[in-house]
Amino acid sequence: MPAILTKIREQASRVQPSIALGVGVGVALAACAVYGTREKKQVPPCNNNNNYKVTKNGNLHAVDNGTTKETCGGRCGAEQCALCRGEVDTDNKQNIEDADETQSVEEHVPGLNLEFLRQLVTLARIMVPGFRSHEVALLSVHTLCLFSRTFLSIYVASLEGSIVKHIVQKDMRSFAALLLQWFGIAIPATFINSMIRYLESRLALAFRTRLVNHAYELYFKNQTYYRVANLDARIENADHRLTEDVSVFTQSVAHLYSSLTKPCFDLLLIVLTLASYSSKMKGNIFIGPGIATVVICLTGQVLRLLSPRFGALAGEEARMRANLRHVHSSLIAHAEEVAFYGGHKVELGQLQSAYKELVAQMTSVFNKKLWYVMLEQFCMKYVWSGTGMVMLALPILTGTRDGSTGESISARTEYMTTSRNLLNSAADAIERLMSSYKVRYFV
Repeated sequence: MPAILTKIREQASRVQPSIALGVGVGVALAACAVYGTREKKQVPPCNNNNNYKVTKNGNLHAVDNGTTKETCGGRCGAEQCALCRGEVDTDNKQNIEDADETQSVEEHVPGLNLEFLRQLVTLARIMVPGFRSHEVALLSVHTLCLFSRTFLSIYVASLEGSIVKHIVQKDMRSFAALLLQWFGIAIPATFINSMIRYLESRLALAFRTRLVNHAYELYFKNQTYYRVANLDARIENADHRLTEDVSVFTQSVAHLYSSLTKPCFDLLLIVLTLASYSSKMKGNIFIGPGIATVVICLTGQVLRLLSPRFGALAGEEARMRANLRHVHSSLIAHAEEVAFYGGHKVELGQLQSAYKELVAQMTSVFNKKLWYVMLEQFCMKYVWSGTGMVMLALPILTGTRDGSTGESISARTEYMTTSRNLLNSAADAIERLMSSYKVRYFV
C-alpha cells in the first residue's frame, strides 16, 4: 500500500504541486476508510455451526467447555467449528486426533479362536447368501467329486494289491486283465482330479465376486472412499485390501473346504478298509491303529507347540508388500511435484527403507522355517513311516493264519501292497488336516 501511494503522488506531482498534495491526502484518507470498513465487515455464518473435534476414525464429536461453547474468532461468526480451529486437514493426517488417547492398543494375534469363527461365519453369509444360490450348486458338485475321489483311491489301492498278488503267483493272464483295468480306471480318476481343481477355482471366483460386490457397496456408501483416504488412518492401503487380500482370502476358503472335507472322509473309509484287511489276516485290528493314534497326537502336539506364528508372519509380510507398492504408486502419482521440487533423494530413501523392511521380514521368516521344516519332515516322514510299518507288520506277525503255502504268501503280499497305499493316503489326509489347522505361510 505505501508503494502504491508513493507512485500515485509522483504521477500527480508532475501535473501541479497543489493538486498532487490534495490527491495524496485524499487517497490516504480513502485507503484508511476502506481498511476500517474491511475490519468491521461481517462474513456469512459458517455451516459448520457445531463445536466439533475430529477423531481418528473420521467422525465428529461435540466439545463442551463448561457453560458456554467457544466462539470462532476467525472466518465465521457462529460457534467455533473444527474447520475454523484448523483441526480438519484433508491433505494429510497429521492433525487428526485420537479418539481416546488413554486406552492402550492391544496387539491382535490371529489364531483359531471364537473371534475367528464369528468373523468367518459373517463372511460366509455374504459369500453364500442362500441355499438356492449359485455357490451352493458349486459346493454340492465339488463335494460329490471329493467323495468320488476317495472311493477311487481305495479301489485303485486294492487293484494294485491284486496285480502284485498275481505277479507273485505268476498268473500272466490275470495280470494282463488287471493291468488293462488299471489303465481304464485311470481315465475317470484323472478327470475327477482335474474337476476338483476346476471347481475349487470356480468356488474361489464366486466367493470373490460376492465379497467384492459387497465391499464396493460399502466403499462408495456415505463417501467412505474419501473418509478412508483423508480422515481415517486406521485402514492403510485400502486398494490392496479390496483387491489382493480379498483374492487370497477367497482362494484360502475354497481350498480350506476341500482340505477339510476330503481328508475326514478319507480317514473314515481308509480306517474301515484297513480293519477289514487286518481281519482277513486274522490279526489284531486294535493294536496298530491305537499306536498310530498315539504317535499322531504326540507329533501334532509337538509341532503345534514349536510352530512359529505363521499367520502373523504372513500378515506382516503382506502389509510390507502393500506398503512397498503404495510408495511406488505414490511416486508415480506425484512424479511431477517430486521432479519440480527435487525430492528424488527423499523418495529414493523411502523406497529403499520399505524394501529393506520387507527383506528383513522375509529373511526372519526363512530362518524360522528352516528348523521348523526340518522338525516337520522328521515327524511326518520318518516317524509316521516307521509307525506305518509297525501297523502293517502287526497283523501278519500276530496273526493265526498259516503262512506255509504259496497262496498265503501271495495273500500277504496283496495285503502289504494294498495297506501301504491306503496308509500313504491316510498320512496325506492327516497332513492336510494339520496344515489346514495352522495358517500356511506360502499359499
